[in-house]
Amino acid sequence: MNLLKLAPVLIFAAVVAMFSMALMIGDPRKLPSTLIGKPVPQSSFPAVEGLLKLEKPVPGFSHKDLAKGKITVVNFWASWCVACVAEHPFLEELAKTAKVPIYGVDYKDQPTAARRYLGRMGNPYAFVGADRNGRNAIDWGVYGMPESYIVNGKGKIIYKHIGPIGETDIKKIFLPIINKARAGK
Repeated sequence: MNLLKLAPVLIFAAVVAMFSMALMIGDPRKLPSTLIGKPVPQSSFPAVEGLLKLEKPVPGFSHKDLAKGKITVVNFWASWCVACVAEHPFLEELAKTAKVPIYGVDYKDQPTAARRYLGRMGNPYAFVGADRNGRNAIDWGVYGMPESYIVNGKGKIIYKHIGPIGETDIKKIFLPIINKARAGK
């Protein structure tokens, strides 16, 4: 009779153990994206209100801007995201070394928080759009902050990076993919 009372607890413990093991052995960066090789989702990211760079308003962007012949990186970030703070210096490095425009998407932030964040951290973005309600991020398949996409000049996603970009990622992933895309491969 005591075993019957313990059965639900034992089953629950077994399920928790299985989920815990799956979380530890899986690499979230290897989550597949159905968007690789497809056009970027139709989306419009309005400019962050009041955001200036060199005393000029920083424009937002849309999916059409990503299909104008230039390889681009689209980076989803938020002022409240701890990993985004760690990633930020590497975005600045990526913009310099790869010589590609980075389009920033401020996710679920107030404009004042986004302006403060970029004012404090620096602004590596050529364009900064806002996704205040997170709808566009859903269309892009964003799992969490930060996430980055490399887009070829035709507006197709060629790579998705989940999590913060680091120095090794720039050298071993981003630069080779960007250089291959420049070479038309």
